[in-house]
Amino acid sequence: MKNLIRIFFFILNSAVVIYSQTLPSANMSKSDSLRNEGEILKGIEECKSVFLRNPKDIRNLYNYSRFLSKNKQIDSCFKYLKIAAEIDTSITPLIEPDFLTARESEQWNDFENRLISNLNIKFKNGIKDIDYAKVLWKLRAFDQAYFLETGIAGRKLGFKSSVVEALWKLKFMIQEKSQIELVEWIDKKGWPRIINVGREAAFTAWLVIMHSNSKLQKKYLPVIKKICEENELPWERYASIYDRSQFNDNKPQKYGTHITYNERTGSMELYQLENESMVNVWRKEVGLEPLEEYLKQNNIPSKTKMNNQ
Repeated sequence: MKNLIRIFFFILNSAVVIYSQTLPSANMSKSDSLRNEGEILKGIEECKSVFLRNPKDIRNLYNYSRFLSKNKQIDSCFKYLKIAAEIDTSITPLIEPDFLTARESEQWNDFENRLISNLNIKFKNGIKDIDYAKVLWKLRAFDQAYFLETGIAGRKLGFKSSVVEALWKLKFMIQEKSQIELVEWIDKKGWPRIINVGREAAFTAWLVIMHSNSKLQKKYLPVIKKICEENELPWERYASIYDRSQFNDNKPQKYGTHITYNERTGSMELYQLENESMVNVWRKEVGLEPLEEYLKQNNIPSKTKMNNQ
């Protein structure tokens, strides 16, 4: 259970960053707040009210369709999702975990194909390998799914509750299935490249491997390093996955990218370092800010160290 809690904070921290990239950078709306608390029916009512006042509010249209998908109101979901996609041709629906229910509908394939066609018009044929891209978008949605629900359960029941532990075990099962599927496609097609599948789909490969085990992470570290050398990924992504593989092997991290939860003190701490005197040198090499600044951003005292427990 202790390791589950530590892994929870590692994965949740990266998931929040990734998930926030799929949303417009604006202040959180009332419907967003309701979604963050799992209040689906209240969220539907709020989105409906906003829609009646402003039918072209793109953020609300996406939120409305997300809520409707979660509540299995599939026809209504697609009604508003199509309106949103016509106003704003965006990749967002294809990587949104709240649309996993909508993906089960027969309507999804037609919606996805139409959106891809419009995306290729907008971005001048930026998605060449459509079959590979579709798989990667789906894996991206599954990778980011249910973090929010697990967080809600943790806040309401406690992160050490049996419910949260069960949710994490189910989440890890989903991730393992995604990892198997991704590896099969990489073996067949090679590591996805932006020129073939687009930036968001290509990023999925890193994300799924990031949330895997040390064996897979170490297997693909040389590939990820090459991808970074070719400017397909920022170097901090290499640093993060290297440190994650070290954590998974209960070894010290090199770049200081990971913080973890200490059950004994009930606080977040820096995971142990390989070499404290060299960490800022290594961080600078991959374009990361000094460790002290990173810790300050996460409200962690710079002298705090994580003992290997």
